[in-house]
Amino acid sequence: MNTMLMAAGILGAVGAGGATILYFIGQKFKVYEDPRIEPVQDALPGVNCGACGFPGCSAFAEACVEAEELDGLNCPVGGAETMAKVASVLGKEAGTAVKKIAVVRCNGTCENRPRQNEYDGATSCAIAAQLYGGDTDCSFGCYGLGDCEAVCPFDAIHVNPETLIPEVDEEKCTACNKCVVACPKNIIELRKQGPKSRRIFVSCVNQDKGAPARRACNVACIGCGKCVKACPFDAITMENNLAYIDDDKCRLCRKCVAECPTGSIWELNFPPPRKKEPKAETADVEA
Repeated sequence: MNTMLMAAGILGAVGAGGATILYFIGQKFKVYEDPRIEPVQDALPGVNCGACGFPGCSAFAEACVEAEELDGLNCPVGGAETMAKVASVLGKEAGTAVKKIAVVRCNGTCENRPRQNEYDGATSCAIAAQLYGGDTDCSFGCYGLGDCEAVCPFDAIHVNPETLIPEVDEEKCTACNKCVVACPKNIIELRKQGPKSRRIFVSCVNQDKGAPARRACNVACIGCGKCVKACPFDAITMENNLAYIDDDKCRLCRKCVAECPTGSIWELNFPPPRKKEPKAETADVEA
């Protein structure tokens, strides 16, 4: 009986000692977490898309808490409303967020970019990109197999079955960046939505020289440079035979659109140009 009591006492002492040691270790290595992180995270959409530039909503919430100001921090999915909630929790002023939207920079439809062969492999742009250059003479264009459509959590992008080019639903797009990452051809880009959703961009990523690019696609950028000369705001640059419009500098004047000989520069959501009324002929007045 005494032996059993002794054994129980020893086990109890060992347990108590171990618990004490673990307690002090836990206190020594305890990581402090700001109590404001949780309410900030609760104010976020919880999509964990990474569009904010952080691994997920938790990391973004921590960044918001640690930042002195919220300028430069933005949740594209939640937008201004979400950032206002975050600012309210933290007692800070919400930064000015610029609304962005996904833009598909390829107009290589079946009509503009004739198919030279038929792909009969896995329905995946990523896999097709590893196997061959594409089913047209343009090795830069869209495969149309829908990787962007598959990854979009907001049902905002779909491949048009007739043109085989993805189309973005502006009402649903949150600029979460997932379609941009999924595209192996780097065709999709996040650009400023623009006033009244008006945007101008080069709908082409072909870097071939003029003649080969035009043979591959009727509406390819041929690197002629006319748009660069026409832009009064230095918003267009030419690199690797391809024009690019900087949406921070672009003032939507549309002068480049009129100069493009192939129609590769797109203007979205602009009203149609006004037709000039013919001048009325003045009748000769007899003296």
